[in-house]
Amino acid sequence: MEPPLRIEEAAQRTGLSAHTLRYYERIGLIAAVPRAAGGQRRYAASDLAWIAFLTRLRTTHMPIQQMRLFAALRSAGDSTVPARRQLLQTHLADVQAQITAMQQAAQALEAKIRHYQALEASTSPSKHAGQHKGIHHD
Repeated sequence: MEPPLRIEEAAQRTGLSAHTLRYYERIGLIAAVPRAAGGQRRYAASDLAWIAFLTRLRTTHMPIQQMRLFAALRSAGDSTVPARRQLLQTHLADVQAQITAMQQAAQALEAKIRHYQALEASTSPSKHAGQHKGIHHD
């Protein structure tokens, strides 16, 4: 079993700042972290695993309020499993819709890039000699 980590070590392992870890604890995303005799926080492996999950939720753009709700349900125990599953299912549907929208936007960008590549290929430097540079093709 790995010894508990100080906040600086936990920050380094999680990729979050010490400030963010304290903030997450203050707003209830992380349960109160045990402290050493001198008052310094000591993060266990289970804390790091939970923080890793929170980081994944942030990557999916889950709002902090939803994350707080999920954390509260989690700390309330197994009776909240259905509510936690539902919250994650709803969020997953939102994420999938965002992925679809981003894929469509990427396809539009690719099409526009191909359009500009074709324009560039069809024009030679000699054709531009008499043209004004302020003309744009969208």
